[in-house]
Amino acid sequence: MPVPDTHTSAVQLNGDRFHAEPGALYREMRRDHGSVGPVLLAGDIPAWLVIGYRELHQLTSDPVLFSRDSELWNQWEHIPDDWPMLPMIGRKQPSILYTVGERHQRRATMIGDALEAVDPFELRRHAEQFADALIDAFCGSGETELIGRYATLLPILVLARCYGFTDAQGPGLATALNDMIDGSADALAGQVHLGASMARLIADKSAEPGADVTSLMITGQLGVADGFTHEEIGEDLMVMIAAGHQPTADWIGNSLRLMLTDDRFAASLSGGRHSVAEAMNEVLWEDTPTQNVAGRWASRDTHLGGRHIRRGDLLLLGIGAANADPQVHIDSTALTGGNNAFFSFGHGEHRCPFPAQEMAEVIARTGIEVLLDRLPDIDLSIPADALKRRPSPWLRGLSVLPVRFTPTPSLGTPALGGPR
Repeated sequence: MPVPDTHTSAVQLNGDRFHAEPGALYREMRRDHGSVGPVLLAGDIPAWLVIGYRELHQLTSDPVLFSRDSELWNQWEHIPDDWPMLPMIGRKQPSILYTVGERHQRRATMIGDALEAVDPFELRRHAEQFADALIDAFCGSGETELIGRYATLLPILVLARCYGFTDAQGPGLATALNDMIDGSADALAGQVHLGASMARLIADKSAEPGADVTSLMITGQLGVADGFTHEEIGEDLMVMIAAGHQPTADWIGNSLRLMLTDDRFAASLSGGRHSVAEAMNEVLWEDTPTQNVAGRWASRDTHLGGRHIRRGDLLLLGIGAANADPQVHIDSTALTGGNNAFFSFGHGEHRCPFPAQEMAEVIARTGIEVLLDRLPDIDLSIPADALKRRPSPWLRGLSVLPVRFTPTPSLGTPALGGPR
């Protein structure tokens, strides 16, 4: 398709430089285009990336003008059925992501109530158990790769148990979710696997409810009896598990990278746990897992950041870029001191529910603390500048994090299930 005149100098949201140096790319976009820049998605599909902190706040505060209704998109005629970004920019998906107005509020309440029912102490016990089991698999070797063998497994294992899946299903769900989120050639297959898994889970819990999130959503006050179908609940569960898994996995990996490579946190590996929370907060400012979010669609012609936005244009939430906006993050070398005014969990009525944020923090922090307790002398086994990022237009995480450490004995935690 021809690139619109407004996007003749657009930035491609892919390629080695975007994945390796997004910060530099965002600075150049701010210099060349201002707070709202033209970008191209896979297949040269045009969109706008909102990289200004003030503009992103404005966009997420006006759900009527900047709608979550993807049916408004003026590019659907150019989107092929096998477009790899369809799992993240869907059409006619009955999930909470694309529901607006009063019905969205009721669905958000249903989800929030179900997540609120998860006992934080039990959640931490689950996270500790799975963390120990994963560490047992490599602690005696003196070296390992922490992304594939630890960070990308821990969140989904914990969440799968909370949602009612068997422990053996967790690794297969992780593979499917990673394929979807990264927009790989297997993205659509991953979506099919996840959807089928959710459908089976809902059928099982309908027949025999348990003490889990899925059962609460099916049988709760705002469940099917209030007009939400099993299909809608299944779509919401897919959104919840995707939003809860990979960003949390990248939060673990990015925090460990910071603690292993940044002199500001050199003492944290041997000086106690207090630095873990500080490092995790810095990551949400400097290296947030959720870099870009799709999206919002203009419900009418308007202006944002000096740009003319046409009705139906897609606007991407440039969370990583907005967090680094020099108008709010003046000195990137100084610690933020616990400031949590970042956009990493979104903003407005479509922001991440507070119980979900708490769950992500418990899982990530527990995973980091257990690892450092078990392997206190852990260190990188390759130069820091050799670390590579996983290719994704949406999330920023490491492909690998090779480390070495003094071998330690296993705790004998039961083994986990294998991949799908």
